[in-house]
Amino acid sequence: MELRNRAAFHDYYFEATYIAGLVLVGTEVKAIRNGKVSFNDAYCVFDKGELYVKNLHISEYAFGTTQRHVPTQERKLLLHKKELKKLETKIKEKGYTIIPLKIFFTEKNIAKLEIGLGKGKKVHDKRESIKSREVERDIKRFLK
Repeated sequence: MELRNRAAFHDYYFEATYIAGLVLVGTEVKAIRNGKVSFNDAYCVFDKGELYVKNLHISEYAFGTTQRHVPTQERKLLLHKKELKKLETKIKEKGYTIIPLKIFFTEKNIAKLEIGLGKGKKVHDKRESIKSREVERDIKRFLK
């Protein structure tokens, strides 16, 4: 099962993607399995050399006990030191940001988050992507 952030590809150009582990509580894992994740306004930020994802909304698990999680809490991302340093230097350049792209589970049932190093698109770039998408759609219709 895989949950994607479709709006991110509309708003950003991505230069590189990384797969990071997530530090989660048990009820968060169950909520992700149910597909209760919203990527609206989610982004990643560095704090003391560690990478955190903010505003990633994981809804409360309906059948959880008294130990429930806060839906929009900061969650720590697990990456190698080399990757963290590379990302931190890129972020200091103007215009770069780190955006979560998708959440998925590995074969060993471990939750992973794919993040992308991106630069924001301008309005005319967004129009260009919409045009190209429509042209591809028309070509597919014609070929059928």
